[in-house]
Amino acid sequence: MRKIKLPDTIKMVITDFDGVVTDNCVYIGEDFSMSRKVNFKDIMGFSLLKKNDIKIGIISGEANSAIDLLARKFLIEEVHQDIRIKINVLQSIVEKYSLTQNEYLYIGDDVNDLECLNYAKYKITVPHAPDKIKKIKGIQITKHDGGDGAFREVADCLISLKKS
Repeated sequence: MRKIKLPDTIKMVITDFDGVVTDNCVYIGEDFSMSRKVNFKDIMGFSLLKKNDIKIGIISGEANSAIDLLARKFLIEEVHQDIRIKINVLQSIVEKYSLTQNEYLYIGDDVNDLECLNYAKYKITVPHAPDKIKKIKGIQITKHDGGDGAFREVADCLISLKKS
């Protein structure tokens, strides 16, 4: 069984949204509205990180109301939506919080996360990611799929480090 291994120095989790916190599906209504499914296990992951003073950042290629809701509910420090080139945003967050390579991790699942995953020392993806992502040097793969507890798995790993 895979187990995510991280240092106890992580102060911030920066993540993509669709495919990590969601199951990568978009539901399109008859009125052309779009919605996504979010798992309560992953929502609890946000809560646990906040309760343990770990900052959160979301860099999403799409804008959606699920991100807005979570950002308000958990007072997420960094929320960036509709971002096509994510690396610039990641670098600005790292600089803004004066984070070292040992103080943050990046979670992403597809080619639009490639630069960020290559930039971060601690990088995580999900089992359904394309092979190009899963083959990045040093990447760790969660046991759970995106939208089915992957984000929570990372949160649990970090919380267990704080308690040990």
